Amino acid sequence: MLPVITQSTAWQNVEKAIANLKNAGAMSPMALHNIPTDELTQLIHPSGYYNAKALKLQALVRWLSESCGDDLDKLAALDKDTLRHQLLDIHGIGPETADSILLYAANKPVFVIDTYTRRIINRLGLAPENNGYDTYQTFFTGNLPQNTQLFNEYHALLVRHGKEACRKQPICERCCLSDICHGQA
Repeated sequence: MLPVITQSTAWQNVEKAIANLKNAGAMSPMALHNIPTDELTQLIHPSGYYNAKALKLQALVRWLSESCGDDLDKLAALDKDTLRHQLLDIHGIGPETADSILLYAANKPVFVIDTYTRRIINRLGLAPENNGYDTYQTFFTGNLPQNTQLFNEYHALLVRHGKEACRKQPICERCCLSDICHGQA
């Protein structure tokens, strides 16, 4: 459920929304399934776009209930491609959110492409000609072993680097890649 809350949101606001959900006992799929929409919007309000995100969360937990009986082990047991296709059919779930669910919740070897990843790859001069999500993903999956832990670690490192140095306005003196960086992109 976390990937929905993190959409277009600063991490400190995600943490506030998560704290609200925890305090309300609404962190499980079952609890989210049973919570009224207006209450859910109040709980996730700090994450921004709370009305849209509440509907997306409810669609996701409804699907999880219908498909897997709220059982994350059953979710993880599904074939990666089948699961991704099903996730993409859910209201409000795009490729990045689906892949985050696959990697972090279902423990599948899928590389998540986000704003930080694109920015870093572009600034390093490694951007694919086609700017599509799948093309960026193929860049990683075609050059790295298919390993869930490796993808998780790489993604975490890219996010950290994007937050600490390779921001919209980069802090180049903090950048460990400045010698090979092509500048702002």
